[in-house]
Amino acid sequence: MRRSVTLPASRVGLAALAAGALVLAASLPAQTMSIEDYEPKSTLLVPEHHPEHAKYWFIDVHNHQDTDISAGDAAKLVADMDRLHLKVMVNLSGGQGAELETGFRNLPGRHPGRFIVFANLDFAGIDTPGWGERAAAQLEKDVQHGAHGLKIFKNLGLTVKDSKGQRVPVDDPRLDPVWEKCAALNIPVLIHSAEPRSFFDPWDKYNERWLELKQIPQRARPPDKYPSWEQIIGEQHRMFARHPRTRYIDAHLGWLGGDLARLGKLFDELPNVYTEIGAVLAELGRQPRFAREFLIKYQDRVMMGKDTWAADEYLVYFRVLETADEYFDYYRKRHAFWKMYGLDLPDEVLKKIYYKNALRVIPAIDPSGFPP
Repeated sequence: MRRSVTLPASRVGLAALAAGALVLAASLPAQTMSIEDYEPKSTLLVPEHHPEHAKYWFIDVHNHQDTDISAGDAAKLVADMDRLHLKVMVNLSGGQGAELETGFRNLPGRHPGRFIVFANLDFAGIDTPGWGERAAAQLEKDVQHGAHGLKIFKNLGLTVKDSKGQRVPVDDPRLDPVWEKCAALNIPVLIHSAEPRSFFDPWDKYNERWLELKQIPQRARPPDKYPSWEQIIGEQHRMFARHPRTRYIDAHLGWLGGDLARLGKLFDELPNVYTEIGAVLAELGRQPRFAREFLIKYQDRVMMGKDTWAADEYLVYFRVLETADEYFDYYRKRHAFWKMYGLDLPDEVLKKIYYKNALRVIPAIDPSGFPP
């Protein structure tokens, strides 16, 4: 004979709640999503400011434009620059030789005073006798044809190899004649070495650039294929120290935006080193108190830069640098899933970052369009 079992009232109640929860869950939209889909809208109500242009006319020391830009595209570019109060743009993708001359005609030639062009190096044949001297001679010719600086891309130290397949380090002595030629010509070197440190770290749940690596996996730098981040950065800093007469602009806060104390130590040790904030605004905007303190202390060493040309993204730069706004969005989720905070920099610091420092470091820029 089957026996009936009577459950205690408390257990009956729990069972009913569980059943109800299952029914409710089945009636709701799916409760799982990817991090790429998650776009929470803040309910925080705080004062907001949305600058439509920079408070002062500024110089962008880190940008890239095609050397074969058309007259129409160049005119539109200048119109967008005017809207932003961008007075002078430094085009770091100048090339060398004939390419540089074409680019000079297409931008500075059409719009005098609005563009500065930096030359680039060709590392082919770097292990042939006299390569450094020939590269320095080519740079001198490029300066005669309109270049006012040298840009070194991240391939040096990362992927450039000699004919034997050996990686060329950033502080390779074969490059010494080039650095010394820059000093002799009184032109700066804007150099990008390595990449964000997270690209070199394990690609796991602890990596804060996980989303970027998922979207662009070729940016990962595993140790079996690439040198370590510390190795490349160490090479760069040793090169800076070995050439004290050469002015260096260490691109992207030297990838030390997440360790500003270390960047400050580099500035203290090497007075020939400067930096710019292209593509690393998110690092400053998430640490507003310390970043503000840093930029005030080293106000003579930091310049405005953007890197990728996208006119409306400059507005976030202005908001971070100029306002005291809280908890607002950066312009690219894969760079920063965190929020931004304004630094509310003093006017004199803004002027130095926006134009005064660039006028000192890049003497070819005409200062007449800027206030004292």
